[in-house]
Amino acid sequence: MSSLHTSPRSGASVGLGLALLSAASFGTSGSFARSLGDAGWTAGAGVGARVGVAAILLAIPAVVALRGRWHAIRRNAALVVAYGLIAVAGAQVCYFNAVQHLSVGVALLLEYLGTVLVVGWMWLRHGHRPRRLTVLGSAIAIAGLVLVIDVLGDRRVDAVGVMWALCGAVGLAVYFVLSAKAFDDLPPVAMASAGMTVGAAVLFGLGGLGALPMRASFGTVSFAGHTVTWLVPVLGLSLIAAAIAYVSGIGAARRLGPKLSSFLGLTEVVFAVVFAWLLLGELPTLVQLAGGALIVAGVALVRVDELRPALPDRASGPLVAPAT
Repeated sequence: MSSLHTSPRSGASVGLGLALLSAASFGTSGSFARSLGDAGWTAGAGVGARVGVAAILLAIPAVVALRGRWHAIRRNAALVVAYGLIAVAGAQVCYFNAVQHLSVGVALLLEYLGTVLVVGWMWLRHGHRPRRLTVLGSAIAIAGLVLVIDVLGDRRVDAVGVMWALCGAVGLAVYFVLSAKAFDDLPPVAMASAGMTVGAAVLFGLGGLGALPMRASFGTVSFAGHTVTWLVPVLGLSLIAAAIAYVSGIGAARRLGPKLSSFLGLTEVVFAVVFAWLLLGELPTLVQLAGGALIVAGVALVRVDELRPALPDRASGPLVAPAT
């Protein structure tokens, strides 16, 4: 068992901060990606650049963290490959394919059903039957998500898009479950770097085979009301929305467990709306603000449930969920 779980309350406090940092970092991706898309970049090119550059940025910190412990990569090779293949490359490819058939709102709603899948996994795999507060918090958080992404006003429903989005939900659930695996010899930065490397190899491999269109332009782009070089959004996507987001997300999941960290991940949608407002001038509506409040309320209920003592019949998990 990792030392991350030896001090539950202090570890949980750090975990909460890391989870919010991860959600906020992920929340910037839409604003950065918008400028590349408007400049003619395909989703495959944007995701490939995001993951590939992030792998390069994390390489040196990962080498330093693994100094003298290279056996950790070999020992956890299956975990790293699964993380890079499913949680990094797979989840993003599924999501971007989903938005080709569905609106962003519907695709996001279906993808974030991954939080429900995490609760189901914890129940089936570890016997952590969700209690009433978790069920209530789940319902409130999902309702808030519906309001934030304004899915009620959308009319586009496509079976192919739904299947892609649901596959993306599985990828999101795998991200939280694998991120929560705690190994003393595999630091979060090393796991993120190795996973990004695998993910980049898969994405560019698909691009080379023609299965994932990759078209990019290398001139100036419009970002936050300014004309800047294409490197600005690419570095933003890679450093903030990938490197920082994934490393902090792994650290959070190892401290909080997959269930709570996945619900905190819902705040990414709120952060995305805020950043779109600040960087793109897209003012959130009162309905979206109300949805954000519901997401926070739902997460709070799940957190309160985590703090309650475990019942003798294993109805729920301990303060900090065990690694899976």
